[in-house]
Order: sequence, then structure tokens, then C-alpha cells
Amino acid sequence: MKAYTQYLTIRTNKKIEIINITNKVKKAVEESGIKEGLCLVNSMHITSSVFINDEEEGLKKDFINWLEGLAPYDFDRWLHNRTGEDNAHAHLKRTIMGREVVIAVTQGQLDLGPWEEIFYGEFDGQREKRVLIKIIGE
Repeated sequence: MKAYTQYLTIRTNKKIEIINITNKVKKAVEESGIKEGLCLVNSMHITSSVFINDEEEGLKKDFINWLEGLAPYDFDRWLHNRTGEDNAHAHLKRTIMGREVVIAVTQGQLDLGPWEEIFYGEFDGQREKRVLIKIIGE
């Protein structure tokens, strides 16, 4: 079995933003040379996530609005913010959206459904963060 590792560095323009990283992950799969296996994509930060859904601007805004309703930025509401941080909401949003995705690699390509795209969700951005791509297989 072979393994291939790549790190993406992402710096968002906004504090909260959703970015499509599908093409970057596809390129990593091609570079790996792995034809059959699994591809793990995970955020290496506790205030951002990786998830799969549809590429549609309205839906991305819906996710952000939905998450803000569940875990709003409200400095006084969250105990974590009393530690000198102001990003408790971002930790909660990450927990809701998840840390990683695993996608099958079949015949050297990501085996995604017809509307599936891979997204990086940033909830405390405007600074560099890393995403791990780990591909294993033959």
C-alpha cells in the first residue's frame, strides 16, 4: 500500500467563509498516483471544517446563516470567551459541520456523487490555516 500526504494552506478574506477545494483535492489524487484507495481531507484547526455538499452560492449563505442561528457570535453568551478568546462560536460551528471527509478513490479519481463538492468552512478566519490531504491505496 502507498500513502501520499499534501497540505493546503488557506487564508480566507472573511472571518466566516466557505471555499470549494474540490479541484485542489482532485489534483492531489492525480499527483499521488494512487488508483484505488481512500482520500482523507481534514481541517487541522478547531475553528474550521471540511464537508461535502452542493456548489451553490445560496446554499453556502444558508449554511452560514443556519450556523449563526445555532451558534451566534455573542461574546457574553459563551464561557470560552472568558479565557481571553472571542471565538467560542467558531468552535461550536466546527463541531456542527465536522472535521473531515473520506472519499473513495476509484480508477485514479475521487468517487464523488453527481452534485458532491468538497468545501472548507472557515469560522474564525483571515489567518493561515492548514488542511491535510492523505491518500492511501494502490
